[in-house]
Amino acid sequence: MDFGVLYIVATPIGNLEDISPRAAKTLRDADFIAAEDTRVTRKLLEHTGIKKKPVSYHAHNRVESGERILGRILAGESCALVTDAGTPGISDPGEDLVRLCLRSGIRVSAIPGPCAAIAALITSGLPSGRFTFEGFLSTARKSRFDHLSELASEKRTMVFYEAPHKLVRTLQDMLKVFGDRSVSISRELTKMYEETLLFTLSEAAAYYETNPPRGEFVLIIEGKQEADDAQPDTAAAIDRIRAYEEEGLSFSDAVKKASAETGISKNRLYKEAVATK
Repeated sequence: MDFGVLYIVATPIGNLEDISPRAAKTLRDADFIAAEDTRVTRKLLEHTGIKKKPVSYHAHNRVESGERILGRILAGESCALVTDAGTPGISDPGEDLVRLCLRSGIRVSAIPGPCAAIAALITSGLPSGRFTFEGFLSTARKSRFDHLSELASEKRTMVFYEAPHKLVRTLQDMLKVFGDRSVSISRELTKMYEETLLFTLSEAAAYYETNPPRGEFVLIIEGKQEADDAQPDTAAAIDRIRAYEEEGLSFSDAVKKASAETGISKNRLYKEAVATK
């Protein structure tokens, strides 16, 4: 008997209209659907007109449920795995089921689509050529600081997920470990109250102390910049920006041109040029 297939199906992170035709077809054609929260998935299935009752697969039942799902796939059934929102396997137990299936010789096929980390990264304005995904920080203080300390010298842009009730504490801890870097904070991506704000870490911590966080958050943190004494003179670069503005360039284009000519990062130049206006 031929084995079935495990399909890793990305689903909307907020706006149900973001489900792709291929994802909907896969959910419709699969023999069964495994979902992190069956109540959430039922809403998506109702939206797409699919009449199926999903089975539960989440962090607290992944061992026993994973074995049951594996058995059905080995018997020839195909399974579509979904998470509450976004791409399964990104900060959720989907990776365990994928590994279980691969070790059993089962084909795993990705049906790509929405991912909150990527959506936040591309709207952050921070460098996206190289980045590292760090997911959720531990709730344990020591583990959280150990994680952040390991990243203190990371030069790539960093992506974190965070819950609203932990956001202020996380920002304060990042400020202590990283210093006052740029951070883009996105919440409720693709939903009615979607918002992306660019701060320094100190500004962000102060803002959310007086504006209670609501919704799920993605934090995009600037990587470590070169030491000031290893970079060209910032004051001279800012003089160039002013000169280019006088010649008719927009502020953004002037910063970009000065950055290319001096080697100083656009983010650093932007912040310092704004501060000296």
